[in-house]
Amino acid sequence: MNSVPPISERTPWYGILYVQVLLAMGLGILVGYFFPQLGVSLKPLGDGFIKLVKMMIAPIIFCTVVHGLASMGDLKRLGRTGWKTLLYFEVVSSLALLIGLVVVNILKPGAGFNLDVTTLDPQVAQSYLSKAHATGPTDFVMNIIPASFLGAFTSGDLLQVLFIAILTSFSITLLPCKGQAVLRVVEEASKLFFGVMGVVIKFAPLGAFGAMGYTVGNYGLASLNKLFALMAGFYLTAGFFVVVVLGLILRFAGVSIFRYLRYIREELLLVLGTSSSETALPRIMKKMEKLGCAKSTVGLVIPAGYSFNLDGTNIYMTMAAVFLAQATNTPMDLKQQLALLAVAMITSKGASGVTGAGFVTLAATLEAVPGIPLASLALLVGIDRFMSECRALTNFIGNGVAAIVISRWEGEVSAETLQKNLLEPVGPIS
Repeated sequence: MNSVPPISERTPWYGILYVQVLLAMGLGILVGYFFPQLGVSLKPLGDGFIKLVKMMIAPIIFCTVVHGLASMGDLKRLGRTGWKTLLYFEVVSSLALLIGLVVVNILKPGAGFNLDVTTLDPQVAQSYLSKAHATGPTDFVMNIIPASFLGAFTSGDLLQVLFIAILTSFSITLLPCKGQAVLRVVEEASKLFFGVMGVVIKFAPLGAFGAMGYTVGNYGLASLNKLFALMAGFYLTAGFFVVVVLGLILRFAGVSIFRYLRYIREELLLVLGTSSSETALPRIMKKMEKLGCAKSTVGLVIPAGYSFNLDGTNIYMTMAAVFLAQATNTPMDLKQQLALLAVAMITSKGASGVTGAGFVTLAATLEAVPGIPLASLALLVGIDRFMSECRALTNFIGNGVAAIVISRWEGEVSAETLQKNLLEPVGPIS
């Protein structure tokens, strides 16, 4: 077996991507803390890297989904996988909302805050609410349909890309003899786009350095003291959800959550450093395939999960909403909190593809649930950057778990194969 490469072929520690990202994050924190103005000026490095990644996401998703689904051939199997995926997403997402609601009522991080909302800037909440108005159920459905075929690639909305990819897959399966030729073209195009992404991802340490430098330089560490209770509660709840809830789900699939987290450790650091789960999207899809999941299942579950399976965002929504009620001394009885839960189940699906989706969905939820002052959203702006890292990590982990579960449910891979592949060196991801 070639499970361990010869010493001469091993990458030196300083050449490993996740080590570089980790060092860059530490350096960014130091620069932001000791030289705040310099740290703030580093913001374009983080933003530029995110833009580079997003530039490649749409074509990679399109090629991966088209090739995976069209290669499946069996439309009945595609439909079966689709409904299983949506069922799993709804159950786990709703569980995340419920857990966030329970924890925030136990910890009560906003109690005693006694916030006077008249001291806050109402324009902050209105800026997010304007985006939330464009994410109602009807608008959400209509927004799935792009203005043009190529428009889906420029909109930045993964649902639009997924929609045209599924239509293209269906059309290829209906082609009598030319379908295989089209598939080969799509496969070669996929290799090209993954190659470009491989070049882009080498700049991840630079992006992580800029993002962390800006965050610490702009907001500082001391400014977080008053809101630390909410942040700590959110991080602990997300950790509980990953280790216990997703851990139990993976255990039923025959996999250890800790082995899985070790398997994707490079991608986790990439997400942490950039505060965006999209930066590691192509890599997690490749890793799930190497793990033994079918390419067609990965191509359907992972991209769809970026819109419908946002576990971290769901935990944040219910915790943040009730926190603001506690902080503003707004009474919320059990009936009102259950109404909040029901609304959040809908709004959490309504802001996919929108920049700052966590804040947008929270604004939409607060507007639909009367009582909590909308202006209180301004209280969370300063810490949202720190919260978004945890949201992105939890969302990212949850979507990988979903791909494994659906693959096991479909009988594509055995628990023994998963366990074996989790212990094998992954090798370079191109």
